[in-house]
Amino acid sequence: MIVGKTVLLAGPRGFCAGVDRAVTAVERALAQYGAPIYVRHEIVHNRHVVNRLAAMGAVFVDEVDEVPVGARVIFSAHGVSPAVRAAADARSLQTIDATCPLVTKVHKEVTKFANEDYDIILIGHRGHEEVEGTAGEAPSHVQIVSSFADIDNVSVRNPDKVIWLSQTTLSVDETAVMVSHLRNRFPNLNDPPSDDICYATQNRQDAVKAIAFRSDVVVVVGSANSSNSVRLVEVALQNGAKAAFRIDDAGEIDPAWFIGADTVGLTSGASVPENLVTDTIARLREFGYQNLEIVQTANETTRFALPRELKNKCHNIGDSAIFTAPLLAAE
Repeated sequence: MIVGKTVLLAGPRGFCAGVDRAVTAVERALAQYGAPIYVRHEIVHNRHVVNRLAAMGAVFVDEVDEVPVGARVIFSAHGVSPAVRAAADARSLQTIDATCPLVTKVHKEVTKFANEDYDIILIGHRGHEEVEGTAGEAPSHVQIVSSFADIDNVSVRNPDKVIWLSQTTLSVDETAVMVSHLRNRFPNLNDPPSDDICYATQNRQDAVKAIAFRSDVVVVVGSANSSNSVRLVEVALQNGAKAAFRIDDAGEIDPAWFIGADTVGLTSGASVPENLVTDTIARLREFGYQNLEIVQTANETTRFALPRELKNKCHNIGDSAIFTAPLLAAE
């Protein structure tokens, strides 16, 4: 029997295969081609990762028109629209596509169903890079819904030719509720050919469910603009945690959160390096949480190859670095 204050450490947590691939792509490009390497938007949504890569020579830009003509630019893990690719081509940019293959899968679904003249309802957060890139594949066929109010405003041409797709980092349970609401409006709504919410998102949410009901407080390490990290806080609260907080790093911990708390659940979003979790565990030990229990709900073995411009080169970056996270084949 464990006596004293305990940290329940969720597994899986942290880097997924898509994030690992994208981060390694920037590292490999810097080693292979030298600085600067331009990156459109944050390569992944974690400020510590972005700051580290910037210190190595990556230059993060909002749009490709900020990249010098003919220079090399990497597209982030969240994907881009055809319009962005065309803008890059117009500037003769040398592009490296670090889009997560599971995001690419959803892009291909949009293209397929738009070509078949479906109305496509994309469940996701309006303004998020992934959603904007996905919708940009067929803007005349896609309607983005982020709320029940959005669903009520959806208009379709043929209720028998409507399909829903989703952002890959949503809450599994809340997406199911949104789909149910959509089906109330459109009884013949078609489902995607396979689940769009990625394995890593689902696994991390399942892991949080396994610790939330046992935890007085759940701490999620992840940046504020990380959709999957924010969802983990919501999932924890919905599944029994008395309180849940998101932090970028251990320096943001408030000791007041743990007054009267014997058990703290701990996890991290899919774009969070493990050292930030280790630092958080060390900080919690200072508050008396000496016991550490690992709660593992799945084992991940997914591997995504690097972009073709990089995968056959080895310049001081180990190939094994990209393979940290069950292979779901992207179409």
